[in-house]
Amino acid sequence: MDINDMIIYKKTIDAKQAEYAALPADLNPEIGEFLWRDGIREIYSHQAEMFRLAQEGKHVVITTATASGKTLSFLLPVLQEILKNPRTRAIFLYPTKALASDQYRALQPFLEYFGANRIVAGVYDGDTPPAKRREIRKSANIILTNPEMLNSAFLPNHSSYGMDFIFANLKYVVIDELHSYRGAFGSHLANVLRRLDRVCAYYQDSVQFLCSSATIANPVELAEKICGKPFVQVSRSGAPSPKKEYLLLQPPVIQGKNEVEYGRVSPATVAAGMIPELVEKKHSFLAFARTRRNVEVILKESRDRMEQAGFLGAVRPEQIAGYRGGYTPLERKEIERKMISGELSGLVSTNALELGIDIGKLDTTLLAGYPGTKASFWQQTGRAGRSGGPCRNFLVLANQPFDQYIAVNPDWLFESESEHAIVDPDNLLIQLSHIRAAAAELPLSLEDTKRFPDLGEVIPVLLSAKELENISGKFAWSGSAFPAGDYSLRNIDKVRYKLLNRETGREITEMDESQAYRELHPGAVYMHDGVLYEVLTLDLTSHTAQAAPFEGDYYTIPAGNGESRILRTFRTEPCLRTEAAFGDINVNEWVTMFKKLQFHNHQNLGYVQLEEPLQKDYDTESAWITIPANVTDAFRNLLQPNATGQWTLNNHFEGLAHALRNAAMMSTMASGEDVDTMVSNDALIPQGAVSGNVYLFFYDKYVGGLGYAEKICDVMETVIDNAIRLVAGCACKDGCPACVGDYTLDKQMVLWGLKNLREELPVPKTVKQYRGSTEPAAQKPDRTLPASWEEYFAETEKNREAGRDKAGKLRRRLDEMHPGE
Repeated sequence: MDINDMIIYKKTIDAKQAEYAALPADLNPEIGEFLWRDGIREIYSHQAEMFRLAQEGKHVVITTATASGKTLSFLLPVLQEILKNPRTRAIFLYPTKALASDQYRALQPFLEYFGANRIVAGVYDGDTPPAKRREIRKSANIILTNPEMLNSAFLPNHSSYGMDFIFANLKYVVIDELHSYRGAFGSHLANVLRRLDRVCAYYQDSVQFLCSSATIANPVELAEKICGKPFVQVSRSGAPSPKKEYLLLQPPVIQGKNEVEYGRVSPATVAAGMIPELVEKKHSFLAFARTRRNVEVILKESRDRMEQAGFLGAVRPEQIAGYRGGYTPLERKEIERKMISGELSGLVSTNALELGIDIGKLDTTLLAGYPGTKASFWQQTGRAGRSGGPCRNFLVLANQPFDQYIAVNPDWLFESESEHAIVDPDNLLIQLSHIRAAAAELPLSLEDTKRFPDLGEVIPVLLSAKELENISGKFAWSGSAFPAGDYSLRNIDKVRYKLLNRETGREITEMDESQAYRELHPGAVYMHDGVLYEVLTLDLTSHTAQAAPFEGDYYTIPAGNGESRILRTFRTEPCLRTEAAFGDINVNEWVTMFKKLQFHNHQNLGYVQLEEPLQKDYDTESAWITIPANVTDAFRNLLQPNATGQWTLNNHFEGLAHALRNAAMMSTMASGEDVDTMVSNDALIPQGAVSGNVYLFFYDKYVGGLGYAEKICDVMETVIDNAIRLVAGCACKDGCPACVGDYTLDKQMVLWGLKNLREELPVPKTVKQYRGSTEPAAQKPDRTLPASWEEYFAETEKNREAGRDKAGKLRRRLDEMHPGE
């Protein structure tokens, strides 16, 4: 395969000169002396701006490009305060332990210059020995840690082990890589910081937040939702940037007999062919793959090519290495060392190296497939060019919806707005977890009604469960010793399923119940760490599944049906030719079968019925649109009965939903685990039947919702337009898994249905024509600080939302937290 034959788009971004600012006049002279010693006479304009805003007491989020010096931007005000007051404490939060350790190494020049008697820093995480933890608690001005440690070690022990001194003197909380805190993780962190606010108010006053984020559409909104404070943004970068070239590669089509297309060559295969040439030409590179399996595939195939006699001259397989989860910390540090020293020419990595860990100076990045979000794309390609020299960035497109959309609309990647990062701090079950933890830290008071909107729903349930007791008008914890350990910050569902290797008895992975129903049903093929497993059994009582290694050439996806019921409509608004709404729905999903799809070409090898259907019923948030009557009639006219007489075959509603779901994920940084689509129950009625409106729902796949659906409702016109472009631009002839979800659906019919959301168009002539209650709008109740608990509970009861049995949900969650009691 010739790379030049695959290039479908080139983009060059010219070099940019630095914009400098003088060292701030009020900057501590000793810091200035340190900078001068390192040859820094001026700082970048954005660093000066952040220092000024921090000195004014503002909460700041900085969103300048990768490698623009964001670390120094938030470090300068922290160092300024520490040198002014040695008792000052600052907590630096990182999403991973590896990133915290890397940033600690970046602090070493400052620590060595000022000395241990002036500034002390330490990494405080699960790998830190007890003696080192004591030393950090006692002496460290800067504590580098992660949200899990803040949740389970710092806050529950705020009055012990010297933690009270830390909270009494805590001035700054720095949150790096803010964009990575979205979905359940970000919603949990928001509640952890609500608890932090309570503890800080007990000891002193509120802290000041300094955050950094990749480029997203709503950095200020995200920072304010997570931290609960008003923010200002620093976005204009003063850092220089080299000339950067971006090349999009479209792999060739795989053709079988009679010129039948069987998908495209995989990005992993293309990447494996490019890497030996990069090594021979002495490029320093980083190749990104979407999965651990693809990392190993690319690494092995690249090394195999490099071992071939006479291939590209003197290149050695040991000049490249892999980097991913599953390697030990020592293995990763050794790989990082070899890359920095030049012993390695390049690495093949998952997104583990996306978050700025130092691996030396690179001139090339190679992305084997679009990483899923623009933020990740710019973070990954931003790893090259840090030395100031020109760089090249390759994106090899996969045969997937986002990739093929980019193939036709590359300007979307480079010119349009980035995606929105979504969190919902007010998710009921997440609040429950943190209200329990907060009560164990300090008794709940009326002041906490400002922090936790559903406190009035939660307290009566905790009282009845004997986890709270009323003491002089405050509610004190009387439950288990450690409620902060009853949940994970990375998900919502308390019920966790373990997948075990039947041959070894070892745990392969762990996941929540919804995911387990989709991926761990008997017969499912599950891929983990480059190995395929076939699930043999699923035990719903012990929450375990058994699997064995699998050598087949297919993968599986679940199939079934579902029902949706609108519980409450919060708002409706016109949207092009249809109407968009947002509210709560009940979702009842059944996994009844699964289909086998062949690797690479996605051919359907058939369906397998499950012996026992798996059902999940939950309430969540949803956006929905009304499907125009002419589209409903035309799609119903195409339906055909299956073997059992149900009108489910040739279902073009599925193609419509598939395209709109992918377009919605493009706007919200969501994955298939976050959002889904469903057409209302009355859609699949054969011709001649009469019914009311048919709706297409976009819903959060989390109990209570996490804010994705609400944002989708906000940008519905953009979602519809992107769905039209996605299907219209797909290179396939009649329809494929990338655009409409299935080879059997008529691509032109799905495209016609999407266009009819904008304007009424006649039904294509090849299709037979056949002609086949808005919910009341309401607003979420406002919560203001009440005069007394009695007034507060009375107001809570008065405003109890119809169709939402919050008390029932809360009691069920408590039962899950205490199984067998």
